[in-house]
Amino acid sequence: MGRLIDRDGLGRFSAGSRLFATGAAQSSYNLAYDWAASVVGPGVELVAAGELAPDTLCVVVSLVGSTTALGEQLPAGDEPERAVRALERRLGERAGAVAALNLAAENALIPLIAAAGLGLPLVDGDGTGRVFPLVEQTTYTLGGMSAAPLALAGGLGELVLLETAADRVEELLRPVVLSVGGWAVAACYPMAARDLARVLVPGTVSLLMRAGEPGAPRSAAAPYGVRTLCRGRIQAVEGSTGHGGELALPSLPSSIVLRESEGLRRLVRLEAHNEIVLALADGAVVATVPDQICMVSTADGMVVDVDKAEPGLEVDIMVVRAAPVWHTDQGLALGGPRAFGITL
Repeated sequence: MGRLIDRDGLGRFSAGSRLFATGAAQSSYNLAYDWAASVVGPGVELVAAGELAPDTLCVVVSLVGSTTALGEQLPAGDEPERAVRALERRLGERAGAVAALNLAAENALIPLIAAAGLGLPLVDGDGTGRVFPLVEQTTYTLGGMSAAPLALAGGLGELVLLETAADRVEELLRPVVLSVGGWAVAACYPMAARDLARVLVPGTVSLLMRAGEPGAPRSAAAPYGVRTLCRGRIQAVEGSTGHGGELALPSLPSSIVLRESEGLRRLVRLEAHNEIVLALADGAVVATVPDQICMVSTADGMVVDVDKAEPGLEVDIMVVRAAPVWHTDQGLALGGPRAFGITL
């Protein structure tokens, strides 16, 4: 038997999901939390993929698009259910469980909302073990599973079914999301439980629930370890011409320069493209994707988004180790420096 995520569990899960989350607007996070609290009822069953019957259809549910847009254009509330039902109609089969794309802030809560609304269990795990900007950058993809067919439900009643080659999902998905208001709920990566058990990063929902308990260290939210690179004060935030990559990402490149506050007082440069992808200290590479590089404010302990970085802000630079599969040749090709146009 699985465990239940009830109102108390939701609070812990939600708190844990924010510890290394980037790109989460406060208004959209509050909206997603209130939405989840309104539907969780007596609780959502949390199960390991291996506890499901092997043929059980599992569907990945995620917010796609802008969290800021979600806070501005409120959901009707039925988007997760509409997306999953549309995918079920395309497949001719009912889903038996819901899984997450990633577990950062709103993206942790949307699959929980879907599971509650559909009366289905939530699988204990996710498809990244961290966060990447593209729907295709998942351990599901690394395991040979495709995000398509994909169903998309918008906040004004829109419903779009997308079928394409696995490597074209993001290319086609992004303009559709923009056309429906900047955000939508996607039901994607349909697969049997036996495949899900093989390709997901396991146990991460439980991990974040433990990390969200009062007094738990931030490191508890890092399944494969975390290190503090340095503490420093931001000196400058600069625009960049990019690195010549072909991957179309949703934000412009930028560089953040900070001076280390203690020790060697190195000059640290963070190269960002939607997220921080490279850290250099006095010109030497000290961290890169696929590990997640985060700026954490020393004032309030919150993760500082790239677009919120400003001179004078003191931050800890923390590096969250990615799941082992991301450090294979295939994982590096999908989520390493070259995937962001960086040649080291």
